[in-house]
Amino acid sequence: MPFFRKNIFGQPIFIKKLIIRFFGTFVYFRFNVVLRNKIKGAEVFQNLPEQNVLIVSNHQTYFSDVAFFYHVIYSSLNGFPNNIRFPGYVLCQKDNVYYVAAQETMKSGFLPKLLALAGAITINRSWRANGENVRRKVDRSEVQNIDKALQSGWVITFPQGTTAPYAKGRIGTAFLLKQHQPVVVPVVIDGFRRAFDKKGLKIKKRKAVLKMTVKEPLNINYDDKIEDIMSQIMDAIEQSEDYDKIEQIKKQESVVN
Repeated sequence: MPFFRKNIFGQPIFIKKLIIRFFGTFVYFRFNVVLRNKIKGAEVFQNLPEQNVLIVSNHQTYFSDVAFFYHVIYSSLNGFPNNIRFPGYVLCQKDNVYYVAAQETMKSGFLPKLLALAGAITINRSWRANGENVRRKVDRSEVQNIDKALQSGWVITFPQGTTAPYAKGRIGTAFLLKQHQPVVVPVVIDGFRRAFDKKGLKIKKRKAVLKMTVKEPLNINYDDKIEDIMSQIMDAIEQSEDYDKIEQIKKQESVVN
């Protein structure tokens, strides 16, 4: 029966939709009234295949980024791209949207555990734990979970694995691309760091503008080297060292002027 359908991980889909609708209603007011938003290119989401889509983006807060993604995707799929005033999350017609998140973040309290039910694919970061740099082996079962999610639908991932701007991208994303050769949609966000605290739960600045630019899918040569593919991704989400230098120059010029 449709009501008792489960996703690729054996989780009841109706629970996922319930969580999305409940928290979607809560943040809807924040995104549209307390804050402002400026979205470009979201019509791209209307022309993507049902499965094997990887959405790559920079990262600014733990939770508000993903919530905003859900609002934009669902509004766009319901015929209202670039306008999240239409509450597409209520219909929640596409239930195979997932996002990659750090396990320690999603297990840090009752609320994160609840939000994880909205489609989180949790991973133990091999390079960082509890705010410190570490080195540990990649858990293959976690990689397989991302594989399953891609085969089932769309996956939102943040290649840098951190909210720090211009951090180096993790090459695991490039390995994933080589293996599955998905449709890769780059997205650039801005304003979340100014609007929210690091977790993305508390508002720091009212009327701040949340920006999202959805770009056309990348034309990737999967025979290229891992490093070259990773550079292409980082350039597309405007987080490469070159973009860092450009931003520094802009800041210097604004101070002079």
